[in-house]
Amino acid sequence: MNEKPISCAIIGAGPAGYTAAIYASRANLSPVLFEGMQPGGQLTTTTEVENFPGYPQGVNGPEMMGHLREQALRFGTDIRTKVIADVDFNTRPFKLTTDSGEVVEALTVIIATGASARYLGLPDEQKYLGMGVSACATCDGFFYRGRRVAVVGGGDTACEEALYLSTIAKEVFLIVRKPYLRASKVMQNRLTEAPNITILYNTVTEGLYGEEVLEGARLVENAATDTERRYELPIDGFFLAIGHTPNTTLFEGKLALDEQGYIVVNSPSTRTSVPGVFAAGDVADPFYRQAINAAGSGCRAALDADRFLQELR
Repeated sequence: MNEKPISCAIIGAGPAGYTAAIYASRANLSPVLFEGMQPGGQLTTTTEVENFPGYPQGVNGPEMMGHLREQALRFGTDIRTKVIADVDFNTRPFKLTTDSGEVVEALTVIIATGASARYLGLPDEQKYLGMGVSACATCDGFFYRGRRVAVVGGGDTACEEALYLSTIAKEVFLIVRKPYLRASKVMQNRLTEAPNITILYNTVTEGLYGEEVLEGARLVENAATDTERRYELPIDGFFLAIGHTPNTTLFEGKLALDEQGYIVVNSPSTRTSVPGVFAAGDVADPFYRQAINAAGSGCRAALDADRFLQELR
C-alpha cells in the first residue's frame, strides 16, 4: 500500500478517463489512471472518427485515443496498465485493489469505465466490426450515405437509429424479433411515415456475409414454424440497437445505480452518491453515448474532484 494516498485515482481509459487525467494533471492533482482491460475504450474498435472536433479530415479511432493518452502523459499522469478488481468507498481515504492484489489509497476517485454495446453473439459480428457492423448509428451512419443498411432492435433506441439513418441511407431495414415494436406509439408513427424504412417482423439474424467488408445478412423469418423462410438481405451496414450495458458490476452495492445499472450523478455535476467519488462518460450516460460528450464530462469530473479536495483543505 502506498504510504501517502494519491489525490485523484481515475478508473478507465476512454475519452472521459483521459480527459479527466489531462485536467487533473493540469490542476496539479498528480492523478493515477488505471487503464483496465480496454485502454482507449470503445473507440479502439472504430476505424474512422469524423465527428470529434479538431480532426477536419477524420481520424482513426485507436490513433485518436493514442493522442489523448500522449496528452495525459505529457502533463504528468501516472498511467498504469492494471485492472481495479475491488473498491472500498466506506473508508477514507478510499481503497482500490488491483487484480494483482495491490491496494491503492485515494482521496478522490473518478469512474470512467464506460459501457459495452450489446451484440447478438454472432461470430461474424466481430469479423465485420468497423467494416459494416456498428453499434452506433450516430457515430458511423455518415459512412452509409445513399446505401442500404439494417438496424436490429424493436425499442425506442432502434427506432431512433432507423429514423436517423433514413435521412442518410437510401434504404433502411428494421429487423424485429417479435411481431410488434416495443417502442412508444409516437416513435412507431414516425417510423411508418418514413418512406424508406421497411420493418421486418418475426425476423432474426442468423449470420452475416461478405468478402473483405460486410455485404449482407442471412435472415430467418417465422423461425420454427410452417412458414419459416430463410433468405439473404444485401446490405452495406448492420447496426445493433439492442442496448448497452454499463460497466458497473464493480460498483454494485457501493454506489447508487439506476434501473439499467448506470451510475447516478447529481447533474450537472459528476458527483455520485458517495462524496469524493465522481463518474464521467458512458458509465453515467444512458442517453448520448458520444465521445465528445464523454470527454466533456471527464473535464467536469476533474474540476469537481479538484473543488472537493480544496474544500478538504
